[in-house]
Amino acid sequence: MRKWLCGLAVAALAGSAWAAPDFRDRQDFEFADRGFLGTRQDPKITTADGRVVWDLSAYDFLKADAPASVNPSLWRQSQLLARHGLFKVTDGVWQVRGFDLANATFIAGKTGWIVIDPLTSAETAKAALELVNEKLGARPVVALVYTHSHVDHFGGARGMVDQAEVDGGRVQVIAPAGFLEHAVSENVIAGPAMQRRATYQFGSSLPKGPEGQVNAGIGMAVSAGTQTLVPPTLEIARTGQTLTVDGVRMEFQLTPNTEAPAEMNIYLPDLKALCLAENANATMHNVLTPRGFLVRDAKVWADALTESLRLYGDRSDVVFTSHAWPRFGREAIAEYVSKHRDAYKFLHDQTVRLMNDGLTGNEIANRLKLPEVLDREWYNRGYYGTVSFNSRAVYQRYMGWYDANPVNLAPLEPADESARYVAAMGGRSKVLAQARKAYEAGDDRWAATLANRLVLADAQNRQARELLARIYDRQGAGAESALWRNMYLSGARELRQGVPTGGGRGATSELIRNTPTGMLLDLLSVRLDPAKSNGQGASVDLVFPERKERFRVAVRNDVLTWEAEPTSGAADGVVSLPRSQFLATALGAAPAPAGAEPLTRILGWLSAPRADFPIVTR
Repeated sequence: MRKWLCGLAVAALAGSAWAAPDFRDRQDFEFADRGFLGTRQDPKITTADGRVVWDLSAYDFLKADAPASVNPSLWRQSQLLARHGLFKVTDGVWQVRGFDLANATFIAGKTGWIVIDPLTSAETAKAALELVNEKLGARPVVALVYTHSHVDHFGGARGMVDQAEVDGGRVQVIAPAGFLEHAVSENVIAGPAMQRRATYQFGSSLPKGPEGQVNAGIGMAVSAGTQTLVPPTLEIARTGQTLTVDGVRMEFQLTPNTEAPAEMNIYLPDLKALCLAENANATMHNVLTPRGFLVRDAKVWADALTESLRLYGDRSDVVFTSHAWPRFGREAIAEYVSKHRDAYKFLHDQTVRLMNDGLTGNEIANRLKLPEVLDREWYNRGYYGTVSFNSRAVYQRYMGWYDANPVNLAPLEPADESARYVAAMGGRSKVLAQARKAYEAGDDRWAATLANRLVLADAQNRQARELLARIYDRQGAGAESALWRNMYLSGARELRQGVPTGGGRGATSELIRNTPTGMLLDLLSVRLDPAKSNGQGASVDLVFPERKERFRVAVRNDVLTWEAEPTSGAADGVVSLPRSQFLATALGAAPAPAGAEPLTRILGWLSAPRADFPIVTR
């Protein structure tokens, strides 16, 4: 009971007081099970060389009742998301769910399958297509539709289609305007830092089980297979645009800068079915992802759902999404979309109201909660995004990180500040005793604050590390948010075992291949180490004949700049080579070509990012 009470406290800190959602409400289970046609016989999905990238049996432990180590609300969400296999959504539409973080949706055209969102990995996508063909009869894929620019919705493309089929016009690839730019940009400039933080968000280093990772909020986990990218052949440019694809009529609603910078919803008028992409979910989503990225616009997000209701609300008998399960019946759909919309609108409006009353982001996060009428709906609970985290994101979008208090203009580094706090409080033993006292009293936030100060002041203090790990264990056990649980438990793991080796998965070769050259040169710019260049200068013209591109790259004043198609002046040298060879050289996978001395000098001033930096043991 004590752990559950701690869980209630953490749920309140996640942005809403516990509004007693009804565990007797079984509608989600009925919707999640409706139309089940079967699943894969072999639970393990592997690469060609036998490496397991997804195991359908990994979450079998969820068949039991909720243990004390997991918040019961999160356990319920995990049980729902763990349902895997092929499901009929409505006549002509099926989904494969539970084979990856997202869903793959299959629509029957006249001659083949139209696939919406082909998962994260080629291996899981191939397995999904095999299951569909086994259960419904073999058909070719004639079109891919990407709802938005996140990799879990396009990375499996080559598991379903071949580039030659696309190049030959036998397969269409449809995406929202700006898709390719945003699909690659999110994985380039700040990719290493995001990938490291993502290991915390998704609990990548945690074992799957009641003491470890139980889900990722919107799905079970991210598959560990081969991420690919087939570029679009057609981009949707406006709301209301229609297409007929293999005999299936589609109408599109563009929703840029909602859950993704390039995103769209899809309405199937002949089937009275609406795909709301990732704009609607079985949980509150993230306005700012814990792994990092640009802050999303909660107001634009809410406005897009209002438009969806206006355009399609009274014409839809079923709503399906890129994650979780569909919803059936116009009354249920209208209530779902409107209350989900209202949660984002309330979050935005009330954060801004309190901000304009002078409250800071942290103050707002501690005080803001959804109205009970919204909070008690399971799809507004904070399994993925939370009111606490999201309200600070809204504050950041308008105000930035600075709270206007001059003390925060030039803050001390955390380790320095922590060492001074520990000394001011009477030394390590006194701080440790206070932290233990707070922990024993169940005051986990204060206990964690004190223990964290000790660890930052002295990362080798094993007593402080173990105490902080135990605090994080308990906070993780109580967390309703899957991401908060994963981050607490990942912190505890790092405190006990150190940083896992291997780091996160970087940008794939196909993402890099489809990245504009200028963006790749921007990547080199943020890798220039002034300690290495030390005021030296060099310039080189890079010529990529197969792309008909020429770029001048220069280092001056310890800054790397570039210019496309320079028209004046001369560089220290000219290097002509295939772009693929340049990339291999720049990324350290191949030596520089002979006679490329200016290029060699510049590359020697770069530093590779650290993929395994510590987070809680800095």
